[in-house]
Amino acid sequence: MDLHEYQAKGLLQRHGVPVLHGEVASDPQTAEEIAQRLLTPQCPLLVVKAQVRTGGRGKAGGVRLARTPAEAREAAEAILGLDIKGHIVRRVLVTEGADIAQELYASFLLDRAERRWLALCSAEGGMDIETLAKERPEALARVGIDPIEGVTPEVAARITAAAGIAEPLAGSVAEVLLLLWQTLVAEDATLVEINPLAVTPDGTVLALDAKITLDDNSAFRHEPIPDAHENEGTDPLEARAHELGLNYVRLEGEVGVLGNGAGLVMSTLDVVAGAGTRHGGVRPANFLDLGGGSSTEAMATGLELVASDPQVRAVLVNVFGGITSCDTVAGGIIAAVERLGGLDKPVVVRLDGNRAEDGRRMLAEAALPGVNVVDTMDGAADVVARLAHEATSPRTDTPQEA
Repeated sequence: MDLHEYQAKGLLQRHGVPVLHGEVASDPQTAEEIAQRLLTPQCPLLVVKAQVRTGGRGKAGGVRLARTPAEAREAAEAILGLDIKGHIVRRVLVTEGADIAQELYASFLLDRAERRWLALCSAEGGMDIETLAKERPEALARVGIDPIEGVTPEVAARITAAAGIAEPLAGSVAEVLLLLWQTLVAEDATLVEINPLAVTPDGTVLALDAKITLDDNSAFRHEPIPDAHENEGTDPLEARAHELGLNYVRLEGEVGVLGNGAGLVMSTLDVVAGAGTRHGGVRPANFLDLGGGSSTEAMATGLELVASDPQVRAVLVNVFGGITSCDTVAGGIIAAVERLGGLDKPVVVRLDGNRAEDGRRMLAEAALPGVNVVDTMDGAADVVARLAHEATSPRTDTPQEA
């Protein structure tokens, strides 16, 4: 789960990372009121920043300066509602400005390829770090972190040295790196990134911007973060699937796919794509894993969700009965069809494993219109690809107008 900047800064502040004070607003009036509280002789400048889960906010006009409450209101009016790379701005962060002497970069992230944590650090921050890594990789230090040892003062010093940050600044940056690591571990994050990590003229190190990605699998160990699961910029079907607790990813094809277990669903996507080469190039429209202990209700809900996708022309249900028995799956299909008053798209079902015969018998007895039971995975993929292609292709028997 990716956090907004204001949410990420809240976590950083909780762990002692130095951040500037700010408040979030969803309308211009609130932004003006926040500015009235924040502007002081010691803080004559504010920054109004779009809160969207994507980069490039500055270039898109999503970051503006304000020196008066009225300017903060005008900035909020200009930013709220902006479309930044497909993300509509619904909130702005009104935060204190800073006098910046130098900008650095620092992050900790999960290096899945090396099965360890990775520290990235550079004496050149405030820019697109991917571009820096590509054009001048020597300017970006990469230091592997032993997951058992973690980041100790010695490791933090090694990171700053690799980035070419000299004393006395190196000591201050190392202290912040330790706090960032503590945040990552305590919050079960897979990414903590600060860009820029700013240095003020008096040598204070501040996290001016922040990105944090939390591991959803550990959410049960933490207090919920308000608005963390808001659906800004999310595909409506994926948002609905999330609300229903389904593992769903929307793709670009025409064949809806449901299965139990990520491995089986991935294999099904491959088989459907292969069958599609024989039937007009149709492709899978989604990934939907019902999970290993799916109920009749989960099956019915999943089928309803996939069938509601207007790009789906035919649906394949591919289940290997284990914990989820095939009669449970069959019951879910029957319930979904009855609840919807019938499906307007053909459904191909392949059942194997625990109580497969019972499931097939239930579907045969129900005699649901448009539901086809096929014995093998390859055979089912071929049938559903053909049906999707036929539904997609223009009819050739339509009389032509004179």
